[in-house]
Amino acid sequence: MKKVMFVEIGMGVDLHGQDVNTACVRAVRDAIGHNSMPGMRSVLKEEDINNMVVEITLAVPVLMEQVDEEAVKAVVPYGQKTVKLVAGGLVAKSGVVLPDKGDANDDVIIVNAVVEVGY
Repeated sequence: MKKVMFVEIGMGVDLHGQDVNTACVRAVRDAIGHNSMPGMRSVLKEEDINNMVVEITLAVPVLMEQVDEEAVKAVVPYGQKTVKLVAGGLVAKSGVVLPDKGDANDDVIIVNAVVEVGY
């Protein structure tokens, strides 16, 4: 990316089910969900929003090899998207196991996301 225009930060949690992908998708949604970039198109080649570059970094505490990068990219509606996984995030305890919610244990999976947008 030549020029970073925006850096968006989010957190995603899977309280029950211990699904790292749920936490990753929620982290990216949280990062991009409160932003509008109306001027972005004007600085992009051919003023096409699909020409923006979106670099997603996820801090994942466990099961990094199970992250579905295509599902993560699908959260971002436009642009040339990449996903980078790094060790991080957190595994905490919920204090309750709910088998009907898919719990195998009382772990809570927490993922942090940084989404950089530019061109």
